[in-house]
Amino acid sequence: MFRAEDIREWRGHDVVDADRKKIGSLEAVYVDTATDDPSFATVTVGLPTKRRLIFVPLAEATVGPGYLKVPWDKKLAKEAPSIDTDGELLAEDEPRVFAHYGLPYKTGLNGERRLGRR
Repeated sequence: MFRAEDIREWRGHDVVDADRKKIGSLEAVYVDTATDDPSFATVTVGLPTKRRLIFVPLAEATVGPGYLKVPWDKKLAKEAPSIDTDGELLAEDEPRVFAHYGLPYKTGLNGERRLGRR
């Protein structure tokens, strides 16, 4: 796994599923605001004229030469909630991102959002 502060080195690299099928290119990392650990990646997908960013969990992700491998199937990832390439994840949309992958979601102790972009 890579550290969140190393994201600049990984931006633009391929993100692949367990079968090494390319999902897209790494755009950014969202960290858990409570721990500052990498939690989700935004991955650029789509045709050049219709690009969007999908969210892919980083739990159990591994790095290889020039790629980041996630344990999630390409089809599931491509159907994940998305934002425009210049958009941002709204706090009210966070639960949908977690639910898509069957992951539990809860806000911080004082109701603060769970994800922060790096």
